[in-house]
Formats: sequence, C-alpha cells, structure tokens
Amino acid sequence: MTKTAPYGTWTSPITTDVLLKSGVKPDELLVDPVTSTIYHIERRPNDDGRLVIVNTEKGKDVFGKDWSARTSVHEYGGGPAVAYDGVIYFSNFKDGRVYRLNEGGEPEPVTPENANHRYAKFAVHPEQPHLLVAIREDHTDPQPSAVVNILCVIDTRQNTITPLVTGADFYAGPCFTPDGKHIAWQQWYHPDMPWEGAEIHVADVVTDGSSLTIRNGKQVAGKRIDISAAYPVWASNDLLLFVSDESGYYNPWKYSLSAGKASPVLSVPLAEDFAEPMWRLDFTFFAPLDIEGKTALFSALSEGRSVLYLVSLAGGTFEELDCPYVNIASLLRVTHDAVIFLGQKYDEAECIVLCNIRDYAKPTFVPVNAAAASDDLPFGREYVSVPRSITLTEPETGEPVHVLFYAPVNPEYVAPESEKPPAVVNAHGGPTGRATPALLLKIQYYTTRGYAWVDVNYGGSSGYGRKYIKRLEHNWGVVDVNDCAVAATQLSAAPHALIDPARVAVTGGSAGGYTVLMALCTRPDVFAAGTSSYGISDLVKLGEFTHKFESQYLFKLVGGTPAQVPAVYRDRSPINLAGNIRAPLLVLQGADDAVVPPQQAELIVDTIRKRGGRVEYTVFEGEGHGWRKAENIKTALLKEIGFYEDVFGLRR
Repeated sequence: MTKTAPYGTWTSPITTDVLLKSGVKPDELLVDPVTSTIYHIERRPNDDGRLVIVNTEKGKDVFGKDWSARTSVHEYGGGPAVAYDGVIYFSNFKDGRVYRLNEGGEPEPVTPENANHRYAKFAVHPEQPHLLVAIREDHTDPQPSAVVNILCVIDTRQNTITPLVTGADFYAGPCFTPDGKHIAWQQWYHPDMPWEGAEIHVADVVTDGSSLTIRNGKQVAGKRIDISAAYPVWASNDLLLFVSDESGYYNPWKYSLSAGKASPVLSVPLAEDFAEPMWRLDFTFFAPLDIEGKTALFSALSEGRSVLYLVSLAGGTFEELDCPYVNIASLLRVTHDAVIFLGQKYDEAECIVLCNIRDYAKPTFVPVNAAAASDDLPFGREYVSVPRSITLTEPETGEPVHVLFYAPVNPEYVAPESEKPPAVVNAHGGPTGRATPALLLKIQYYTTRGYAWVDVNYGGSSGYGRKYIKRLEHNWGVVDVNDCAVAATQLSAAPHALIDPARVAVTGGSAGGYTVLMALCTRPDVFAAGTSSYGISDLVKLGEFTHKFESQYLFKLVGGTPAQVPAVYRDRSPINLAGNIRAPLLVLQGADDAVVPPQQAELIVDTIRKRGGRVEYTVFEGEGHGWRKAENIKTALLKEIGFYEDVFGLRR
C-alpha cells in the first residue's frame, strides 16, 4: 500500500552498500583487428586500483597480479594497450615500460628502463608488426614547460626507441593505413586544449624491416585556436576519417590521399557533436565498417543523449539506428557489420555491448561479458527516475541552459498534496565536460528518498557545439554559476514549478566544487545549502599545481595569467569571498590533496566560523583529489544527505 510522507523522508532500497557493491568497471575496450578478439581493461578499486586487461568473451585476465595496464601520458592517460594478431603490447604503470605479451605467456619488456618516460596510444605497423608507433612523454625535467611529447618508433625486437615526429606540444591518435604505406596523427600546441585547436597530419611511411621513417608529411585539417580536427582513423588505404568542428559542431570529415583534399562527409552539417573533448587518449566515437571505406558507424549527442548513425561516406547521407543506450563510449570495429562499445541505459548498469548491424532496420545489441555486466539491479525498475532533458533560457543573454531533471520516484510513497520536493543542483567537473542521462546510482539514492536532482550542463559543457563550450572562455566562475542559478530559479517557478525554491542545495566536486563555492559567495539568495567536495578555492594556487596538458587551460578560462589579470583571479577565488557565504556549507576534503590543499578549505571554514555562520568540515585521511576508498565514499554520501536532512528539517 502506498504511504504518504513528505519529500526527502522516504525509505529507499538503494543503500550506500548497494552503491559500493557495483564492483569492477570496464575502463576501455580493445579489439585485435586481425583475430577480432575483444579485450577490455578493467578498473579494480579493491586491488590497489589496478587496471587489468581481460579477454572479454573468456572473462579471463591476460596477466597476473604484478601488472597494471595504465599510462599517465597527459596525466589523464588512456590508450595504455593494443592487441594485434594475438600479441598484446601494454604500458605497465609501475615502471612505465612497454611490454609484449602472448596470451598465456609472461610479459616481456620491449622498451629500455627509464622512469621518466611514459608511453600511450600504440599503432602496430601491419607489414612489420614488430614496429610500433606511440606517444612518448618525457619527464626528465618535470616542470610542465619542460616535459616533451613526441611520436616515436618502438622496435620491439631491438628494444630501441627512435623519434618519429617532434615539434608540437601534444600528439594523439597515430594510425596506419591497412597496407602500412601511410600514417596519420593529431597534434596541437599551447595555448589550445585539443578541442579548441588541433590539426590532422598525414605522411608516407618508409620501412625496410628494421626501421620506420616518414616523408612528405603535411597538415590536412584543423587550425590552431579556431578549428579542432580530431580522432583520425583510416577507412581504407585512400580515405582517412576524422571529425572537425569547422561547422560549429564536431561533424564527420574525410581526407582522400588520391584527391589530396579534405571535405565534410555530410552533405549538410548537422547541429550535433559526433565526438567529445579528448580528455583521454582512448576516446573513440566512430568506426569505419567495410574495407572499401563506404560506410561508418558514429555515435553522436542529441538532446543530451547518445544516438547511433550509419553514415554513407560517399553519399553523405545518414540513418539513425534504433538504440536503447543513452550513453555510448569506446566504440570500435569488430567486423564489417559489427562494433563493440561501452553502453549505458537509463535503468541499467554499464556493460560491454556487441552491436550487429547486418540488418540496418533491426540492429541487435548483446552484452558480451554477461557475468560482469551486472545487468540485474538489486531493486525494481519502478524505482528508477528517468531524466527529462530541459532547455532553459538565461534571461539577460537569451543563451540556452541545458539541464537533466530527475523527479523523485518511489512506488511506495506519495508526497502530501501541493508539496514541492527539495532539490540538489549538481555542477559537473571539468569544467569542459558534461553530465549524461545514464544510470548513476548516487542520483537514484536521492530521488528514491524524495529529492529532485538537477544536472546542469552549464555554458562551457560539451555536447552542445563549439559556441556553447566557448561561453565559459574568460568567464569561469561567472557563466557556470549563473546557469546553476537559472536552473534553480526557473525550475522552481512557473511554468515548470518542479521544486521547492526554499529547499535547493548545490553540490559539486573539483571544478564543480569551485562552482558551488562561487555560487554561495555570489548568489546567496538562490541556494539554501551547498556541498563542496575537494572544490577549487584559490585560482592562483590552482595554476601553480598544474601539469603540462592543462598548464594553459586555466588562462583561457579566466582570461589571462595572474600577472595579466590579478583582479580577476582575486575576485573569482572563493577563498577571498568566503565572508559573503550565508547558506550552510559542507566541505569534504582529502588530507593529501595537492590540487586543493586542505589549508585552502580550512581558510574558508575558519572565515565562516568566525562570522558565526554554519559550516561542517570533514577531512578524509589518505585521500587526495577525490575519494578512492570505499569507506570514505560511503561516509561522504551519508554526510552529505544527512546535512541536507538537517538543513531542510527532514530528520525523522
């Protein structure tokens, strides 16, 4: 029988233990292009965070407990391994060396010992498979400005490294044509991030069996500052496929060696992104299918969710495939009519999916590793809150603000008539990232207890085109804060009237925590409470603790260096504005956080306490910038919801 109880007081089957029981997760996928064997790299938090390569269909680890396939190139890593004709090459995290592994055997090193070198994104030459091209990042001098990135050749017989392409600040995506006669890659320079301005290059390959060199290299797409061309992959020996945001959105493009020119694939640009910002080197969003280079399968983002398009590379037409997955990642070719990807639904946990498109009208989707897919949730689907994609409007500028709204859902309860629910407004990290509509049990933890949840894809978020990302340029701490305030105020008023305007909290971690702190400092009239998890509080200090990949990212977000615009850094650092905070604040902090040292959080806490304001502060020993340990994840979740229950008067 349905019970009547106030929002925020409902009993839920989703406990902290349910959240923590989700277990191991696939981190990325690999496909052997010769044997079509599928592998995945599995993240194991209960095994010192090891990343383990698993034969997906067999469900069997390919190496023992002493190994971890992980790289820290660009710090965020990705692309630590490749499989080719039954041989796996991987970067081992402990020593940074690259190892060769025949399944069933023991890993053997193929690079020299050098703790300063990191490797990622390997391309195996199809005719001389002992020769690999890879990114090498050299930290001999660890200062961000002195770290050197190149494309190199790894001779796995001689265990030698030879520079291949140098000069750019960053490289990604080296790939050979099927016949091995040409190579393509992506490169970019400071001050760009790869989604701001990046180039695609191609070159002829010369190899004699013991060496590999290139000649006739040329840039074929992209432009510094203005155009991002990214994710190159060969569709045939002549046709290179990639994405470019020249139209304002990441759309499919192609380059023909024989014609010597690049052109858009679609006859008319589509206002959807067919790729996302390259935070990691393993990101893949499309795959050529047939060896003639006629068709490709793309994932794109439409109204905040993933869609699948079958694209004719010659005709420029596309057809949307009926697909139940709302978030798709790591999309790779398996055969001419099948791909593999990591798929998430509104109401199912992430799993590895084999998509067969032999019949375009009726594509099939089959979880490959059924045992690890955790397809069955420990509660009924009727408890799941399915998000609504809502586009709001910033009243002063007329700019759109994209949000995902999750209503309270619990089949056991109804709220008293005319009551509106308390809401948690979430600011994602990045800040150039996005919240997805895929199932996230933390959100359902709240909605099943009678809270509304609002994910704000504020100006600067990805998935809505280049112009939307650039809204945050020079305006970090302004646009993101305003958009979160727009979400809170407009969703609580007509015509939406979905939440209680007096009971709206704002939450976020890292860059999202920065938005929380700035929102409480500059918009004290909007939010009744806030939670900052390892939130950035001092922009000057943030710049001092950066690494090469992001070392000039902050300058674009703020509008210059601290020396150039000192007033902006002062006025947008919450540490200098904490006296303005009026709403109760919960601060969750890692004791070992180098990005946001505890002293910064403590200055904010002390300022509020001296003024007689309400602030709660929890420090997690042994944690850095984010929670890794299960007990701390659980404590943080309980602290936060308990804080809201107390502030909103929901204690029973």
